[in-house]
Amino acid sequence: MLTLTEGASSIVVAPEYGAGVLGWLHGNTAILRRALPQAVMGNVHYMSGFPLLPYANRIAGGRFTWDGQAYTLARNPGETNTIHGIGRLHAWEVREAKRNAVSLSLSHPGDAAWPFALEGRLSYALNGPSLTVAISVTNRHASTAPAGLGFHPYFPKQFDAALRFNATGVWQNGADSLPSHHGPVPPDWSYANAAPVTRSSLDNCFTGWDRVAETTAGPASLRIEASEAFGNLQVFTPSWTDFFCVEPVTHSPDAINRPDLPSGQAMVALAPGETLAGTITLTLTQPGG
Repeated sequence: MLTLTEGASSIVVAPEYGAGVLGWLHGNTAILRRALPQAVMGNVHYMSGFPLLPYANRIAGGRFTWDGQAYTLARNPGETNTIHGIGRLHAWEVREAKRNAVSLSLSHPGDAAWPFALEGRLSYALNGPSLTVAISVTNRHASTAPAGLGFHPYFPKQFDAALRFNATGVWQNGADSLPSHHGPVPPDWSYANAAPVTRSSLDNCFTGWDRVAETTAGPASLRIEASEAFGNLQVFTPSWTDFFCVEPVTHSPDAINRPDLPSGQAMVALAPGETLAGTITLTLTQPGG
């Protein structure tokens, strides 16, 4: 594990556990959800955040057809669908580490969890009041392969946490937690004006996102800005726990099984050697204590 510091801020990164983040503190204020003990045993779902590649969210039943060939992926334990890609499941190599930044890489040869060879790159950098996450995937397969990216941070729900973002549409889900139909954002799901995250229970992909979101939780306020690749925002506000998630992603859930999606919601088809890349910057606009 590595600790990065910049001024009053520090984050802990675990390259050996899916390149996840185990916490971001500014002084005594937790900007991300504090990691739980299970995190140090390698379970990224108990961390403060982790990368998503080469796809985000779910693939229905772990099955899809690509280039005329049918694939069935090894499923995640306890899951009906495969979820969140393979980057979180492997140790990453440290390429360069500095006081306030680290660069990591992942070489995946293709296996039952994801049949296409790829190279992942990931960096975390603290600069002033900001944490920048840069992530990319390069196709190392012999032919065209599907690709997607995202980042999955967990935010503390306490202190009357609030959220604000603009989006033009949203996917509503069926009982299987997969998108069933797309339409305008319902009024009680709209966060165009800041609203408490506890007012709705979401696990939905918002489309037409303008790539800016803001959160507040007690003494800390945060602005999330994403590069052009991340045109979708997965929002998870479960009623049963003390965290919520605001996840910039490049495509909608189960996009690989939905060939008629518009390009901004679809997975990208990468030619051999081609790269999909993007950055997400989280900036403290009110740092707290």
